[in-house]
Amino acid sequence: MRLRFRGTRGSVPAPGPDTVRYGGNTTCIEVRSDADDLIVLDAGTGIRTLGLELMGQGAASYHIFISHTHWDHIHGLPFFLPLFVEGNAITLYGPPDPLAMSGIEAALVKQMEYPHFPVRVAELRAEIEYRTLADRQTVDLGFASVSTLLMNHPAIDFGCKVRCDGKTMFFTGDHEPFGNIYAPGDPDYEDYGRIVAERNAALLDFLRGVDVLVADAQYTEDEYRHRRGWGHSTFERTLALARDAGIGRVCLTHHETTRSDDELDTILERLRGCGEWGGLAFDMAREGEDVIV
Repeated sequence: MRLRFRGTRGSVPAPGPDTVRYGGNTTCIEVRSDADDLIVLDAGTGIRTLGLELMGQGAASYHIFISHTHWDHIHGLPFFLPLFVEGNAITLYGPPDPLAMSGIEAALVKQMEYPHFPVRVAELRAEIEYRTLADRQTVDLGFASVSTLLMNHPAIDFGCKVRCDGKTMFFTGDHEPFGNIYAPGDPDYEDYGRIVAERNAALLDFLRGVDVLVADAQYTEDEYRHRRGWGHSTFERTLALARDAGIGRVCLTHHETTRSDDELDTILERLRGCGEWGGLAFDMAREGEDVIV
């Protein structure tokens, strides 16, 4: 199984000379089996270049899994050119919208409605199937399986565990560490603390045996103190999670929009020098980089 990072940036694209090495496109991960079958995780702006490359390969079937429908994880989808080609079969998987009581199909339909986009979903030429996912659901693709886990984010967000060719990777989507929202002494503090402990234990159990973790690590610890509740993790907490789950390799992604390549280099050097992660191998995800699982 091979991963290629098509987009590594969080919240909004950040093109420019300061983001060339790590990338300025928003989240998209290309996953290939040894037989070259394709799974796409998220459809940020990074999916556009993938679509351009696929255009020369003829009609094919593609599986696109959307972790959640925040804009930076879907806003490249209308620019995914295989959607416009007759003969392509594209299955789009993702979470429901509990407020609108709708499935994942509503996200694509809404973002391509007039006056926001010049082409409507009804005008797309590919055969499109929508499959709305649930927590702890496993989708069998034949060449691989994808299992979901509900993460902690201000939207329904499913992490995806991909099993393929005897290897396993897990992509968190966006995720904030589970924590107690009540202060000590509050009547609900102990009950909520038990819920947090259960969720953390369930996440660790789900991650055990994973070969590669691709995880949201948008903030430093200092930044996180001012951004609690925003739905994102820190470098240190993500690495600690991987260490505790016995994962061998981590790719830190969803880079802060304002973070330059040089700043990411400095953070990576600091993390590698602190000696708290045991034998864990980790790196910052780089747009265009291949990772062999």
